[in-house]
Amino acid sequence: MASERFTLDPGTRALLHDLGISLARVLRRAQLPAGVFAHGPVTMTTEEYYRFWVALDAEAADPDLAVRIGRALSVEAFNPPIFAALCSANLRTAAERIAAFKPLIGPVSLGVAVDHIGLTIAFHWPGGPTPPPLLVTTELAFWAALARMGTRREVTPTRVAMRQAPQPSPATTSYFGMQIREGKADAVTFSAEDASLPFLTEDESMWNFFAPELRRRLSELEASATTADRVRAALHECLPAGESSINTVAGQLMLSPRTLQRQLQAEDTSYQAVLSDTREKLARRYLADRSLTTSQVAYLLAYDDTNSFYRAFRRWTGLTPEAARTGGHLTTT
Repeated sequence: MASERFTLDPGTRALLHDLGISLARVLRRAQLPAGVFAHGPVTMTTEEYYRFWVALDAEAADPDLAVRIGRALSVEAFNPPIFAALCSANLRTAAERIAAFKPLIGPVSLGVAVDHIGLTIAFHWPGGPTPPPLLVTTELAFWAALARMGTRREVTPTRVAMRQAPQPSPATTSYFGMQIREGKADAVTFSAEDASLPFLTEDESMWNFFAPELRRRLSELEASATTADRVRAALHECLPAGESSINTVAGQLMLSPRTLQRQLQAEDTSYQAVLSDTREKLARRYLADRSLTTSQVAYLLAYDDTNSFYRAFRRWTGLTPEAARTGGHLTTT
């Protein structure tokens, strides 16, 4: 991630009020200050952000809360990046815009892919603790809500997947038009036709109003991040796509490989060191997910073959991946 702090918008207060959930009780459960929303947007660390969502889930005690949130979303509850998305021509353009500015509003980056299947939006979470299931399901539900608000049609995805899919429920199945499946990544797919449906909320002049401020805020975030932070963020997107070279990452950061190495050296590190550290942390996280095989983990880390992953993991831990799984040695720092 480009920054270690993320914004939880004041609109959350209105949303929880509409859902009949006490914000004060959620904050108390999350061990966050009671007056945290008193002075505008709230910035939280990833750990605090996750804690908030865990507390919200516990306070609501409703397995279908993500669906309720999706149905309750409204324009006035959105922060500027999301509101600006509704000014887009269609869902595809909205996804590309939100992907660009997502670091402003949460500890997750988005991968947007368009192919013969349609539009797929995949979530890339920071290394470390697994994101709360409610947060992941709500992020997925948001895209269906956005598509429906923009087109004023009951758009349904063609596929919804989570690495840890919840138990099927009538409410969730009805909302998405299908059950959430187990998958290698948290992702939602829409048909090419639905992704191209015109948004009736399109307003390019409003987008032109929002965009400069969003770009300014994003530049501030990126300026406050170290080069190593930016490389880690880029690797979270590149590795699952099979890319691990410095040329690929430097291109994504709009730097030359030589400049990137020089900036990393100024921070007393190197590209290979950041790559190895990122892979190790992601390996521990992926191996903690028993639904992923070792070969799948190797693939997600962009290793050429499973043996290369085995050698790297033994170098990091002194253990094989299987031994680390069975011995409970997968905690990350």
